[in-house]
Amino acid sequence: MEIFKPMSFDKAIAFITLFLLAVGFIMVFSTTAVAARQKYNQPLYFLIQQIIGAAAGLVLVALILSVRRAFYQNPFLVYGLLVLSIFLLALCFVMPTLARVNRWVMFSGIRFQPSELAKISLVLFLAHYIDKKRDRLQEWPSLIFPVFIVTLCTLLIMKEPDFGTALLIFFICALMLYLGGVRLLHLGVLGLAASIFFAFFLFKASYRIERITGFMSPEKDPLGHSYQPNQSKLAVGSGGLLGVSLGESTQKLDFLPSAHTDYIYAILGEEFGLLGTLSILVVFFIFIWRGLSISSRAPTPASQLAALGLTLVIGVQALLNITVVLGLGPAKGVPLPLVSFGRSSLICNMAAIGIILNISQRKGNDRKKI
Repeated sequence: MEIFKPMSFDKAIAFITLFLLAVGFIMVFSTTAVAARQKYNQPLYFLIQQIIGAAAGLVLVALILSVRRAFYQNPFLVYGLLVLSIFLLALCFVMPTLARVNRWVMFSGIRFQPSELAKISLVLFLAHYIDKKRDRLQEWPSLIFPVFIVTLCTLLIMKEPDFGTALLIFFICALMLYLGGVRLLHLGVLGLAASIFFAFFLFKASYRIERITGFMSPEKDPLGHSYQPNQSKLAVGSGGLLGVSLGESTQKLDFLPSAHTDYIYAILGEEFGLLGTLSILVVFFIFIWRGLSISSRAPTPASQLAALGLTLVIGVQALLNITVVLGLGPAKGVPLPLVSFGRSSLICNMAAIGIILNISQRKGNDRKKI
């Protein structure tokens, strides 16, 4: 028995979402105002783009919240979204290359990054598939189709290339399969195959090896592959306890590459100090806690897995980004959800949050735990 209670969505996640959007607006403007004035003669250019993406995302959340049916369990939507994601990922390779990568689909001046949509579609697909095949998941034949789909999407994203996103997606999918009831022996075999798969692509690209060696020995190449991580740590360290104050960062002035995207957390640390960085970290931990709580109370196994997977998509990505910014891991090119500049990431993350909030409105007395 499932009961839909409108407006009973989790208020903590809703507040966290609005808070992170506001922080994102502030930091996007702070990190891009000078560059936008020089390039577009409009200091608000990037901020306006971010606001447009956030507005579209909020409209999407409102629409998702109003849907009474568990649409995320509808096979037509689940498989339609999956096919669309795979098609768009493949379409990237016939699009013009930007910055030597094929990560975007472009149409009428609008760019979209399909890997962001793939995160949502894979989570919904696995939640639906695991629920339908729950009694047969311990058999190898039942694993062939989901493993093929995950491998295909991971391979397409890896070829863009986007190693960090591919690794993130694989980790979350593997965790969902484990929680869905797949045997550890089967997961061990798949994990070994995945290790060989990722190792092949890791050693195939010399720049990835250089990133790792730069992380392990930053003093050996301070102006090369260690430059960005070193500048990131310099930005965070120079912020001290309270920061140098909003807008006063020096690292954002072309010293730290990708300051408004992958390394926006470093500029936040420089301008708001340790207090600011810890506050954002705590906010993401609260987000993960509330998402896992929604998952545990969801009325159906499919809803539980969907809420869990979508929570991890946002939460793990945030922790991965923060780890890289603080110099605790090699660079992976993963943005900070809801804060970093990027409309594709912003809209897709908002859609994921909308589904989580929709699930939080569903109550049931007879719940089956994952």
